[in-house]
Amino acid sequence: MDNWIPRQTSFMENANFILLGLFNHTGAHRFLFVLVLIVAFTSLVGNALMLLLILLDPRLHRPMYFLLSQLSLMDLMLISTIVPKMAVDYLTGRKFISPAGCGFQIFFFLTLGGGECFLLAAMSYDRYVAICHPLRYPVLMSWKLCLSMILGSWLLGAVDGLMQAAATLNFSFCSTHEIDHFFCEAPTLVRLACADTSVFEYVMYICCVLMLLIPISLILISYSLILAAVLQMHSNEAHKKAFATCSSHISVVGLFFGAAIFIYIRPKSYRSAKHDKFVSAFYTIFTPVLNPLIYSLRNSEVKGALRKCMDQWHCLKS
Repeated sequence: MDNWIPRQTSFMENANFILLGLFNHTGAHRFLFVLVLIVAFTSLVGNALMLLLILLDPRLHRPMYFLLSQLSLMDLMLISTIVPKMAVDYLTGRKFISPAGCGFQIFFFLTLGGGECFLLAAMSYDRYVAICHPLRYPVLMSWKLCLSMILGSWLLGAVDGLMQAAATLNFSFCSTHEIDHFFCEAPTLVRLACADTSVFEYVMYICCVLMLLIPISLILISYSLILAAVLQMHSNEAHKKAFATCSSHISVVGLFFGAAIFIYIRPKSYRSAKHDKFVSAFYTIFTPVLNPLIYSLRNSEVKGALRKCMDQWHCLKS
């Protein structure tokens, strides 16, 4: 009986995947680990605050802010899907993840990441209508259209996540189950498959092209039309405000889409596991902290809602 227990434990461990993680236990990596936790916590607080403000303040009950609330919700869920598991693995040294857990990570990550791609495109359309056609905004950006865009974003992301998670875990894997990453990501996991994955990689490539290039094309078209409309205005103040807003939005979009394209559309021969996991860390951990700062907390109406909420809290406290 004593000899049987270790063999059974060994079998269970070998049936799981092993996440090698992002950091080792050197002093510099401990500092980076703490920095990642601070950024993740800041992201959670910032996005949760945005959700709370939009929910409580009636002035923010408009399509633009409803889209922002969904962006905050996606970022909250994305951080919660990736960071807690990574932190527990690093602190405890137990880096095992079951095939089911790996499948759930792939599904939620792609659902949220893919959904955010289309949501950012919807937000760029909202800004185009608000700036270029303000009088027709209630018609061109109705609540019905807003809800359809949001549901479509979640649905397209979920379909992509479900297909890739199911297809990835359907492969037979070689004896080594070590994943050189800090979470289960489909391109990294496919490298461990013993079977021929060329057809799956081709289909995944087509899906990623559609999920990434279509939204970013719509975003670029929307902001190009916004800039063209702004250049026709005669107010220098309007020019500065519009350029500042558009440049900050495009910067965040460029960072998010650029990192995703680097991971999913880059040719296989140019891929490096070390580079991939650091780029993945950038757009799964650092980009979500920028979204509430760039899209929301710089907005005068959001800042007004925050001041009102703080005043009410001080009144209750006193």
